[in-house]
Amino acid sequence: MAAIGVVDYGMGNLHSLAKALQRVSGTERVEVSYDPDKLAKCDRLVLPGVGGVRACTAELKRLELDEFVREQARQKPILGVCLGMQVMLDFSHENQGVEALGLIPGEVLRFPDPPPEGIDGERLKVPHMGWNRVHWEQPHPICAGVPNDAWFYFVHSYYAKPRHEQHVIGRTTYTHPFVSVVGHENVVAVQFHPEKSQGPGMALLTNFVQWDGQSPV
Repeated sequence: MAAIGVVDYGMGNLHSLAKALQRVSGTERVEVSYDPDKLAKCDRLVLPGVGGVRACTAELKRLELDEFVREQARQKPILGVCLGMQVMLDFSHENQGVEALGLIPGEVLRFPDPPPEGIDGERLKVPHMGWNRVHWEQPHPICAGVPNDAWFYFVHSYYAKPRHEQHVIGRTTYTHPFVSVVGHENVVAVQFHPEKSQGPGMALLTNFVQWDGQSPV
């Protein structure tokens, strides 16, 4: 039986994400584990996360999962969620800077604090927390059938800035337009929480569990 592996390194809302994946995966098994042997047997992987990139990379290294994720990304589809998106890039400026996994060229930056006023004069806050729209910049299997400018749920203070425009799948505006969905080869990642995003989030997860990997960008 096919399986979806959720990488458990101690930083992420694993229960709700695993439950959402199980709901959309049909007969596929969802394996939540930090054991590389178990995760390697899965057909696709999900890297979740909440918190900071420095702590995330430290835990991945401690559990010997950093090189494992890089290796698996060459073989099968991988979805990064929230912090799991940020750690896919080369470098984060959080905590005086830290190297990340380097699966997608680019860096992670902080929203300005205090942020500028919103379009309607509202004083914005950091972290960016709550519902916001995602505008699709180019087609990708992950967003097939998901309405353009659909609402998703965000909680973050840092955002990804990919080096190459062809890796940008979706953008969101908060203080300024920022990249909220990226993709490169077998890797796709989202800044929002699809498991908390109702219909659009479940549609996106459904697309992921049906995706064979190797995007055109």
